[in-house]
Amino acid sequence: MMVPMPADTGLDPEQSAAVLAPRGPVCVLAGAGTGKTRTITRRIAHLVADGHVSAGQVLAVTFTARAAGEMRGRLRELGVGGSGPQVQARTFHAAALRQLKYFWPQVIGDTPWRLLDRKFAVVSSAAARVGLSTSTESVRDLASEIEWSKASLIAPEDYPRAIAKIRREAPVDATKVAQVYAAYEELKARGQDGMLLDFDDLLLHTAAALEEHSTVADEFRERYRCFVVDEYQDVTPLQQRVLDAWLGDRDDLTVVGDANQTIYSFTGATPNYLLDFSRKFPEATVVRLERDYRSTPEVVSLANRVIGAARGRIAGTRLQLIGQRAPGPEPEFMEFDDEPAEALGVARAIKRLIAAGTPAAEIAVLYRINAQSEAHEQALTKLGIPFQVRGGEGFFTRTEVRQAVAALRQAAGRDDLPEGADDGEALVSLVRAVLAPLGLTNEEPSGTQARERWASLSALVALTEEQLVHEPELSLTGLLQELTARAEARHPPTVQGVTLASLHAAKGLEWDAVFLVGLNDGTLPIQHVLGDANSGADDVAVEEERRLLYVGVTRAREHLQLSWALARNEGGRKSRRRSRFLNGLIPEDSPASRVAAPSSGNKKRPRCRVCGKPLIGTSATMLGRCEKCPSNVDLELLEHLKAWRLDKSRELKVPAYVVFSDNTLMAIAEQRPQDNRGLVSIPGIGPKKLDNFGEDVLAVIRGELRAATLDICNASESTTVSYITAGQK
Repeated sequence: MMVPMPADTGLDPEQSAAVLAPRGPVCVLAGAGTGKTRTITRRIAHLVADGHVSAGQVLAVTFTARAAGEMRGRLRELGVGGSGPQVQARTFHAAALRQLKYFWPQVIGDTPWRLLDRKFAVVSSAAARVGLSTSTESVRDLASEIEWSKASLIAPEDYPRAIAKIRREAPVDATKVAQVYAAYEELKARGQDGMLLDFDDLLLHTAAALEEHSTVADEFRERYRCFVVDEYQDVTPLQQRVLDAWLGDRDDLTVVGDANQTIYSFTGATPNYLLDFSRKFPEATVVRLERDYRSTPEVVSLANRVIGAARGRIAGTRLQLIGQRAPGPEPEFMEFDDEPAEALGVARAIKRLIAAGTPAAEIAVLYRINAQSEAHEQALTKLGIPFQVRGGEGFFTRTEVRQAVAALRQAAGRDDLPEGADDGEALVSLVRAVLAPLGLTNEEPSGTQARERWASLSALVALTEEQLVHEPELSLTGLLQELTARAEARHPPTVQGVTLASLHAAKGLEWDAVFLVGLNDGTLPIQHVLGDANSGADDVAVEEERRLLYVGVTRAREHLQLSWALARNEGGRKSRRRSRFLNGLIPEDSPASRVAAPSSGNKKRPRCRVCGKPLIGTSATMLGRCEKCPSNVDLELLEHLKAWRLDKSRELKVPAYVVFSDNTLMAIAEQRPQDNRGLVSIPGIGPKKLDNFGEDVLAVIRGELRAATLDICNASESTTVSYITAGQK
């Protein structure tokens, strides 16, 4: 029996609009913490209660079993379906598996099949057939590449051309990957117990059954009439193909998503279907949920500023979150000399929070890659703070770390060690030599799994270097004793404790207090998306890294600290730079603000914000980067700035360069300052120009000052341009 209350009781106006939208295509753009699950379950309840559809005719899909379970629980609380047929809330794969089991006899016949829930062994056999390494990391990277290809609807023979077109990095030679992919499919097709189907095959066969067999399609579409898709920004081309097959020529579809939380493109996910929804369904109802009920206004403000600097097509859909909670503490920015100091500083701050009443289970430490957890595991252990590692194993329980320790122990037992191997810094060379066969190379390798292994092994080398600072005569035996002691000390309870997690693993979760750590260029954004001086950064990939930071910030309800370290090891050279994503975010009164905006009395030579080298020459100083370093200029913004400058110069009857030089405009278009502090950090913008032009420039950056006519000629500034304020036409 339905709950006897209006469908929109207790909802804000935007949520109510989404719930009560007429039957048909509905797109809900839902920001972090805006109550999207509540909204879509209420919408389902409304459609059922008003007789638009019966509960058993609704299929709601999301991306995790946990989210599907939460949705089913909410629907039960609303009384949807009563004792009759229930709404089907499942993941894409679970829904496809259920459908394929039912339709298989009609489509395929008596041919047996079974689900291949772990593809490692088959991929390993395929790799061996092609002559590639069958190491754990190599096989995992190949398996991930096959999954991406199938999710992207790319056949084996098309793989090399497809990745070349989008500049995707293959873990090994693209032709070899294609050969492994083809061999994998062949091995599955002739399994001993019939066909083997992996999870992507479930989707492929389900789509094909509906596309190619009208009787199957008719029966399915009679059964399901209404569809809801959560986290629509994470849909892959393969999942969209299945959704299209489910729908047929109907449009009874509700999608929910936020393009600015797209962080899984490496799996094939794309926000394009969300961005193009209104084009595909011109009559669609589009509702924006921007009232954030999760975080304090202070956290929300920082989140808006992080995503406000985004560029590209996704940035055009950004949601301006509005905090609904009572005010809380301002987010803190902390700079540390080195990673051990950062980890200890974070652990001490956590201890203070716990002492003040924040439960340990409501605190999280979030980082970019799993290898970063080691220092924080050590620091929390030192202070007796319980913790749990989410989405991965603790550092010393990881396969590659256990293998490395075993190899070091074996080396320690040999009697033919090089002379001096047990003395001081020579130990580092020995450790590197022992770990080299396990995957420790001089350069970061290709492939996600290979990079994770490499990062863990590199962390062991860094740990060795750190111990040498305290114990210059450290021997290999002494190092092993230290590693053993650390490993044995880390048996935290699996119950209530501080969460350690990667930013990807934290998606969909929230805590009272969040510590975002390791915010250095090369870590966030990760080094392999930055490229080098010759190749330049992959702007699309860099923007996804920015969205990772946004996701991290929006996990915090009340307390938020962002930190970085200038050196990796204790006593190391402080050559690291804080993440470029923090530019313009740090308050002037923060202890870390000296990094963001050096005082006028600071006589040190300015350094390049890209490579960190000292800047030489007026032009480089003006731009804030070496002239040879890659530019991340927003060309559209640069055009609008030039148009505004021309208009302003004519108004003042002065040459355009008197307003701002070309280099200053270029620096503005590259750095996109969000406030006066960010503007004055750019050489060429002093107090007078800030007073005269600052408000206009910030309005152009924010898109609040738009060109009514814009025909800029790059060769001269002789174009007539008029401006209007956003909203006036």
